[in-house]
Amino acid sequence: MAAIKVHGYHASTLTVMVLCCLNEKEVEYELVLVDLPTGAHKKPEYLALNPFGVVPTIQDGDLTLYESRAIIRYLAKKFQGQGTNFLGSTLSEEALVYQWCEVEGQSFNPPALSIVSQIVFVPMRGGSTDEAAVEMNVEKLEKVLDIYEERLSKSKYLAGDFFSLADLQHLPCTHYLVNACGKGDLISSRKHVNAWWEDISSRPTWKINFT
Repeated sequence: MAAIKVHGYHASTLTVMVLCCLNEKEVEYELVLVDLPTGAHKKPEYLALNPFGVVPTIQDGDLTLYESRAIIRYLAKKFQGQGTNFLGSTLSEEALVYQWCEVEGQSFNPPALSIVSQIVFVPMRGGSTDEAAVEMNVEKLEKVLDIYEERLSKSKYLAGDFFSLADLQHLPCTHYLVNACGKGDLISSRKHVNAWWEDISSRPTWKINFT
């Protein structure tokens, strides 16, 4: 069986999330470089795979799939019997995994990504950080993380006592918050959230991409 092709960029945390998933599942893959700094993601060859012009995109046989959350969900289901079990062992556990995946997408990611965009990406494009927008989104994220703190006081990971897709989905944006935005206090000031972050961000399959 041919290796899965991952079209992505090594400095893209969403690409790294997919690679982390593949490594956790012990699946062979080939990383096909999409050189973002030279605009390769906006060229016809790549747009033929992903019309939105973002990374990553995977090719698995006849399947071409983009959107990183959809990719890791596909990989978790296809390779459910090997490597890390991202979905739990019962229907109820799987339901909780998907619940917390939705929480990440709907409640955590919007304010977190807004903070990252204002502090990291806007200045990279020559703009100025909107401090009011940062402050507003920090307040929103604090409320979300207070709920996380309560949840993580009762279970090691978000969906239970096993590392799941829900935890994996938090790695890219939280990595930026902590390491590029100077917002690590949002995590470290909450005992259980901090323990959870220290755990998931220390997984060898994630760390290997930043050494």
